[in-house]
Amino acid sequence: MEYCYGRDFLFCDMCGTQLLLSSPKYAECPFCGFRRPAKEMKGREIRYTITAEDIRRELKIEPFVQVGTVPEQEEELRRPVANKICPNCGHNELEYYTKQMRSADEGATTFYECRKCKQGFREQ
Repeated sequence: MEYCYGRDFLFCDMCGTQLLLSSPKYAECPFCGFRRPAKEMKGREIRYTITAEDIRRELKIEPFVQVGTVPEQEEELRRPVANKICPNCGHNELEYYTKQMRSADEGATTFYECRKCKQGFREQ
């Protein structure tokens, strides 16, 4: 019960649900019926600060510039090589990578790219 006494003024002391301002005289809990007089909330304010980093993290966006990680020279991307025949040019070395395109209980999709003609295709 001690936990509920430390709650914010916009939440129910009994169950922790957010109170609704159902009238100008009181705020009421929609679940248990607890009421708090509106006079107790008068003059109080809620502040919430959000930064650009918080937004990028929430949306899973990489930052445009990463501080302290400026690459001096970019390395060439090297993927593993499979001994498969390219359907476009007949070359027998294809670079590949896998990616989970569907649900987790289904197999991953393998993407291939020919080293010679750069033709790409996939195998499910």
